[in-house]
Amino acid sequence: MAATTAPSPSAPVRRRRLGRLERPALSGVLVREVINYSSYWRSVTFSSTVEPTIYLLAFGFGFGSLVSTVAGYDYVEFVGTGTVATAVLFSSVFAAMFGTFVKREFQRTYDAILAAPVDVEELVTAEALWIAIRASVYGCFPLLVSMVFGLDPAWGMLLVPGICFITGYGWASAGVLISALMKSIDNFSYVTSTLITPMFLVAGTFFPISGLPEWAQVAAWFNPLYHCVELVRGACFGFDGWVDVAHLGILLAFGMLMWRLSIWATGRRLID
Repeated sequence: MAATTAPSPSAPVRRRRLGRLERPALSGVLVREVINYSSYWRSVTFSSTVEPTIYLLAFGFGFGSLVSTVAGYDYVEFVGTGTVATAVLFSSVFAAMFGTFVKREFQRTYDAILAAPVDVEELVTAEALWIAIRASVYGCFPLLVSMVFGLDPAWGMLLVPGICFITGYGWASAGVLISALMKSIDNFSYVTSTLITPMFLVAGTFFPISGLPEWAQVAAWFNPLYHCVELVRGACFGFDGWVDVAHLGILLAFGMLMWRLSIWATGRRLID
């Protein structure tokens, strides 16, 4: 029987290499967010659902009294399906921008989390996942309101939460990126005015993109909200084949790009 040789005291100890995105680390950050959310969910839910609903009612019944149909749809249905993207935007990018900035710069929450076995990649990923989950719920509220005012239910609507989640994850990651790049919370107004508001207005939510100049129609393809609007309308009224595959692909690429950039920018802020 062969004798086993004990390792010498000077031999290095082989340890299990931790992989990226460890489930316990992600779960820990997510559980913390859920527990904290239970203390302020009412105000967040109110602002994330009421504001898009006001847009829906104001445009749907305001312009709807002047314009009966748009692009072959009743105007209330057209705006109702488009406002889903607005709800996702409001409940994701702003929550990520302000929430992560406060937790990083004022509360120093991230310093405490990183003292545990959690790295920046896991921290940012868990934050974006949690915000995207919320956005997938809040994004359905305008659709439910539209159904009350005449939008016919369709089986494809079951895909809307998934569309909202994918879009919300991209915008949540974008919000984390903006938060990490800005030195002051006051600087968020520049991004809101020059980037987010134009993308919100020119996304096919309140009027069809086909009515814009040709250059603006081409630029709309670089607007993630436009692709969300088109996918939601496809889920409600019928998909358009490979065009919708392109919309989904662009949303996935946007989410992946923003995710990696947000990890890079947050790492620069948190790690010396």
